[in-house]
Amino acid sequence: MSTTDSPARSRAPWWFNLAGQLLEPWMRIRRDPAEPAALLKAGIPVCYVIERDGLSDALILERACREAGLPSPMQPLSGTRRKRSVFALARRDGWLFGRNRKRSPNEPLGQLVRSLEGDPERDVQIVPVSIYVGRAPTRESGWFSVLFSENWVVVGRFRRMLALLLNGRDTVVHFSTPVSLRTVVNEAGEVRPERLTRKIGRVLRTHFRRIRAAVIGPDLSHRRTVVDSVLNAEPVRAAIAATAAKENISQAKAWRRAHDLVMEIAADYSHPVVRSASFLLSNFWNKLYDGIHMHHFEKARAAAPGHEVVYVPCHRSHADYLLMSYQLHMSGVVVPHIAAGVNLNLPVIGPILRRGGAFFLRRSFKGNALYSVVFNEYVAQLIDRGVPMEYFIEGGRSRTGRLLAPRAGMLAMTVRAFLRAPRRPVLFQPVYIGYEKLMEGKSYIGELSGKPKEKESLIGLLRGLKVLRQRYGHVALNFGEPIELNPMLDAASPDWRTDDPDAKPEWLGRVVDDLADKIQININRAADVNPINLLALALLATPKHAMAENDLLAQIELMKALLEELPYSDRMTLTSMDPPGIIAYGEQMGWIRRVRHPLGDVLVTEDEQAVLLSYFRNNVLHLTATAAWVASCFLNNRRMSRASVLRLGRIIYPFIQGELFLPWDADGFCTQLQATIDFFVRRGLLEATGEGRVLERGPGQDDAAFQLKIIARSLIQAFERYYITIAALVKNGPHTLTSAELENACTLTAQRLSMLNELSAPEFFDKALFRGFIQKLRENRIVWTDDAGKLDYDTGLEDMVRDARVILAREVRHSILKITPGGDGEKEPPEKPLPADATSEALHERHVTAEHHEHAPVEATVVETVTVEESANGETQSKD
Repeated sequence: MSTTDSPARSRAPWWFNLAGQLLEPWMRIRRDPAEPAALLKAGIPVCYVIERDGLSDALILERACREAGLPSPMQPLSGTRRKRSVFALARRDGWLFGRNRKRSPNEPLGQLVRSLEGDPERDVQIVPVSIYVGRAPTRESGWFSVLFSENWVVVGRFRRMLALLLNGRDTVVHFSTPVSLRTVVNEAGEVRPERLTRKIGRVLRTHFRRIRAAVIGPDLSHRRTVVDSVLNAEPVRAAIAATAAKENISQAKAWRRAHDLVMEIAADYSHPVVRSASFLLSNFWNKLYDGIHMHHFEKARAAAPGHEVVYVPCHRSHADYLLMSYQLHMSGVVVPHIAAGVNLNLPVIGPILRRGGAFFLRRSFKGNALYSVVFNEYVAQLIDRGVPMEYFIEGGRSRTGRLLAPRAGMLAMTVRAFLRAPRRPVLFQPVYIGYEKLMEGKSYIGELSGKPKEKESLIGLLRGLKVLRQRYGHVALNFGEPIELNPMLDAASPDWRTDDPDAKPEWLGRVVDDLADKIQININRAADVNPINLLALALLATPKHAMAENDLLAQIELMKALLEELPYSDRMTLTSMDPPGIIAYGEQMGWIRRVRHPLGDVLVTEDEQAVLLSYFRNNVLHLTATAAWVASCFLNNRRMSRASVLRLGRIIYPFIQGELFLPWDADGFCTQLQATIDFFVRRGLLEATGEGRVLERGPGQDDAAFQLKIIARSLIQAFERYYITIAALVKNGPHTLTSAELENACTLTAQRLSMLNELSAPEFFDKALFRGFIQKLRENRIVWTDDAGKLDYDTGLEDMVRDARVILAREVRHSILKITPGGDGEKEPPEKPLPADATSEALHERHVTAEHHEHAPVEATVVETVTVEESANGETQSKD
């Protein structure tokens, strides 16, 4: 093969050469691969295949070949009657007003196939070439540039000319591996030439679609393609027929209703809109945030190829949607289709979100079988087409900063859609989103305090634009450990691939629940600890939300050391700021205020700010759960056996795990407790005696005791909620309350207690947390429902009330019992008799620990109870 092309170019029309010269200053070509000549075999004629017919594509191809030293596409194809060595799969009829249509490649391919007849030595190399103009605009690209960048739409000549003028310097020409036509003909055997040419054309079209999808995403630029597929699916046709029969309406009317539903749901993904939005959002984020940081993204990118990726982030703010899509787009990853509540389908905003990939779902499918079938089929179509998706399994934004209990509806739809057509394995990608300040903070406080949730509206959105006057610090997007669906299905049912895809297997619910828990656990494992989280953990643990500067510096240093020496996971990230820098940053962000004093400055957070800070404390509460439990055991006890800390930890762990989505089993939690105890001993917060079997803290005004108390109080409200629940149940007695009545009684008690004690955490009386705890009690068969729907329990629940005395101070327990509605006043369950071999010290102190369990060794029961007076003194906010 000769690479010289001067004879070929002498045959190109003069106007073609002139057009090439005019276009040259506006165009810069990047070849992929950089040296495509290495792909070709010498001595074999080359015929290029491009996706679309057009002068601009021909000019670009001719220049790319010239610069790479390849044969010109404008020369006659050797051994054939073709005047050019290029043909297109789609062409335009007419000059000014011609329409695009798919062109059957039978004619040029037929010529090539016939040229090989009679000469078994002759061959032609077919080289597919993909051309993209303006594939990836940068931040500096103008708005018009992103509008006229490459997409799936076959555009007209004028639009193509604008694309070349605006984006010609970002042109990519992708040369694919050549295909030997002789090899294809020989493998086809006796297949008729007409059938062979049709097959080659199909293969080429599939190839171009695959390359384009990899570069700019799947072809969903117009929702009609998906809408038609949904309406023609067998389950939807059956649902339409059932609706027509049930409501006695015509088939056409039922079909129109289904059509309206899918149009209400479906995204109308537009690449130009996504690129335009990315351009506009870059300025928006710069006004709003000081920086957006992604961690472990390269690990997520490496795991994605070959999978249907479903992004499952936590849901903290309306900004989550935009942040995820923007960051993925700017990182060169296809923007996912996002499930959004239909409440966001507002005028003006809804169509923009829809073109950015949002598809809308109603909060409830109940009572609308047709809607349920249509929505399920739409999700199935997205998965079948390999479209990446994103949804929030919490169902709504967290108002407390904690992960909410998952609502697994979307997960179930995804799993069932995959079981129906398991073409590409599904990969769930958890993402932790961490903020330093929330736009919705004040509205969250109002909702938790009982105010009704404001309905989204365009006017409300316009009012909300005042948020642009503030700065919201940094945002972190941490990509957690991905979860593959196939191994979970294999564990549940090794024969799932051969099961009936339309049947609902009995193990499906279990798999979906396990998957939901794994996602939440992996989100928490990828937590980002920012300066505001650390300030919240420290300051909110004091009665007046104030600490002397020296104490605050020491507490922050301790928390950072704990997270560094005992990292929660390898995906957790921790701020690099030192304690003085963290305090200065908190002042700069307006979270804390410095009060000057001759004996040393005091850092304080005001009442409303303290309530808002509780959100950021709750973001990372799970990271300090083991430390908080160990520290809690020494709130009211000077001395306690290591075995008692572990034994009580095993009892409480299922409830902490369910609330905070902790990753360990009971043994793993005890291992973490052991490591935490050893850390406290190394730091001097606890002293180990008796060969490490007995642990002791210093007196109440000791620095170590103060630091332990701050750590403990981050979780103490959870234990108070648990006590409220079991105390209310015991106080009212068995067969008295339903689950709903108990939940309501607990919520009212917590609200009342919060008002009397000025607690700064609205989630203290969050119904969802009480509901989750009651559910855990039922799962562990500590309580159960009788035939009348009332809750019953055995004496084990009373044991839990007694065990609470180790953690909760007497005045706290009495306050709860006094407020809790029921028939027995403030009386606690009576003490059990101590075993006959109990020590005189135990008899004197009436310890509530392992000595109440007859099988516990006497050696493990050593506990020294702190007096109420010392406990009260220990509540001081600072030692200065």
